[in-house]
Amino acid sequence: MEFRRTADFDFMLPDELIARHPLPNRDASRMMVLHRSTATIEHRSFAEFAAYVTPSDLVVLNDTRVIPARVYSDDHRVEFLFLEAVSHNLWKCLVKPGRRMKVGAQASIGGVSGEVREILADGERVIAFEGPVDLESHGSMPLPPYMERDAEVEDSTRYQTVYARNAGAVAAPTAGLHFTPDILSKLPHAFLTLHVGVGTFRPVQVDDLTEHRMHSERYAVPATTATAINSANRIFAIGTTTTRVLESIGRPMRATEGSTDIFIRPPHTFHVVNVLLTNFHLPKSTLLMLVSAFADRDFILHAYAEAIRERYRFFSYGDCMLIL
Repeated sequence: MEFRRTADFDFMLPDELIARHPLPNRDASRMMVLHRSTATIEHRSFAEFAAYVTPSDLVVLNDTRVIPARVYSDDHRVEFLFLEAVSHNLWKCLVKPGRRMKVGAQASIGGVSGEVREILADGERVIAFEGPVDLESHGSMPLPPYMERDAEVEDSTRYQTVYARNAGAVAAPTAGLHFTPDILSKLPHAFLTLHVGVGTFRPVQVDDLTEHRMHSERYAVPATTATAINSANRIFAIGTTTTRVLESIGRPMRATEGSTDIFIRPPHTFHVVNVLLTNFHLPKSTLLMLVSAFADRDFILHAYAEAIRERYRFFSYGDCMLIL
């Protein structure tokens, strides 16, 4: 069934269920297990995840690494969010306040001056810097706006998966935050890369979903991963970002690099992903729409209502859902 209205994916979430800090242990999160074949729900712990994976399955994870993309100018008058390196020392950025950064305006970070060369239609600035900007020294983790706090020391590691290695994301692939090296070592797994962009936080601005255009994100699938996917029994996609890559390419999987702006919503037919691990998402978000395409929308909203009753923790640092 097709749901064309943004309002079809709305729900009320108590503010206190938003997880603004991670649990002390990554694998201590609760895991709601949804059985699509029987429309039943179990309440488990993520520590039990491996019990659902067989040796012939393959767990596919996004190994993107979040960059410390939130930076203030040396005079603290401008806040930058570094989105994407266009070329050598040329970056797409979001800036606040925008009125300070018109075309030709300048600001410096760590003594490196940058000048606005172009303002794009969505408000992003293309900024040319005189030299490399040391984000590791001057930047902080770009936490989602709903956390309503600045990044702290623990976020430099906890808002990062334990297997993150390819830098380029401005948001974490949050379903992967639950994994520990020990759990991962027990699973048949492979990696791909999708650099999560700021569009993951942007609300849908239209009422009719046929008018919504997704942000584009860069991805890469190595040959070893493509081969493993083509020979696996079931594909466990860890998160919506992994799912978007796999469903953009389809079967047979191949080694490739590119970008995707795929918008997955009911009634999408899935060609690669058999099982999905995902966190609990924002109301009316494209992520919730993707999950509602993988499982029946009414079943998902029923599960969300149960998660609220059972006091699950929501969003990036929250609990997770395994959809079988």
